[in-house]
Amino acid sequence: MKRVGNLFEETFSIDNLYEAYLVAIKGKRKKKQSHEFMVNIGTEINSLHTRIHNGTYMPDPYNRFIIKEPKEREILAPSFRDIVVQHAIYRIIYSIFNKIFIRDSYACRKGYGTHRCRDRLIEFVKSSSPNSYYLQLDIRKFFHSIDCRVLRILIEKKIKDKKLVEMIMLFTNDESTLGLPIGNLLSQILALVFLNLLDHFIKERLRVKKYIRYVDDLVIVDLTLDQAKSLKETISQFLKEYYNLDLSKHIIQKIKRGINYVGFRVWRNICLIRKYSLYKCIRFFKEDRRESYVSILGHAKGTTSHSYLIFKYLYYQFKKIFETNSTRSFEEYLQRDREHIISSYRRRFSYHFFVRNLSNTNSSSLMLDLRR
Repeated sequence: MKRVGNLFEETFSIDNLYEAYLVAIKGKRKKKQSHEFMVNIGTEINSLHTRIHNGTYMPDPYNRFIIKEPKEREILAPSFRDIVVQHAIYRIIYSIFNKIFIRDSYACRKGYGTHRCRDRLIEFVKSSSPNSYYLQLDIRKFFHSIDCRVLRILIEKKIKDKKLVEMIMLFTNDESTLGLPIGNLLSQILALVFLNLLDHFIKERLRVKKYIRYVDDLVIVDLTLDQAKSLKETISQFLKEYYNLDLSKHIIQKIKRGINYVGFRVWRNICLIRKYSLYKCIRFFKEDRRESYVSILGHAKGTTSHSYLIFKYLYYQFKKIFETNSTRSFEEYLQRDREHIISSYRRRFSYHFFVRNLSNTNSSSLMLDLRR
């Protein structure tokens, strides 16, 4: 495996730090730390450049907080200066490591997000036997269990510039040899590097064709029951022997029961977002929390759930406008003026808008009325 050297100067040049700043500042201009950095951009960039090159640079303390959705996790948010440094490193090492990743390793790769991962899974499911099984594996406390000593060895297999490797390792867990902080940009790509050996083992040694990994969540489809059980044991042993990692859960089920993966529920002929996300989006519609529901609508794009949520959005917007300008209840208006609604809004909205949302009457009759 060819190693790359002489990267430190390129990574932490004034030009690359400035380009990293331009990426890091996107969407953060109104935040205090990023605004202060932006106002003093010349001084800040020169200060970072000087501190990094004279060896006095150290990451600032993390801002620690807990999130509880979808499950409780401790997030370690770096300062804006450290975000700029991480982007500078990422800009250089991404192309180096991206070449060694398999096609179906997703997350923190350009064009390899959840939607592409979902589409690839749909492709695999459609080409699989209807009565075949799938195997889904999840690694227990993955980010907290990454051995930084093993990670360093894997990084050094591609990067021989020791000064750059030392800079990268500054963003691993400084309190022990285990764990990567959840919240760092570099933690994502380093997690892909860490399990890259597993990907090649599954694809090249085990000869598995329909395999996908999104960080620590693995799915293999189009298996017999015996194959699924055998692969589960083999992969579990490999993780324990080479990484000292354990599985938190495993699922072996028939494909026709659907696969719950990367926020989607996938069948052969339909794809939905998770029920939790669906109900949460409807709650945001009611509360008129624009940023929250726009994010979920973006996630739902390309699924059947997206159309359903658009119709729900139109329903709550129409209800809000009506109740602002009328003393009558919205439900009473729908019951008494069904024909008026159909004639007035047939051209403005899709007929699906009324189905299941605007009337308690039979949905099929409404559909026929609106198609006239």
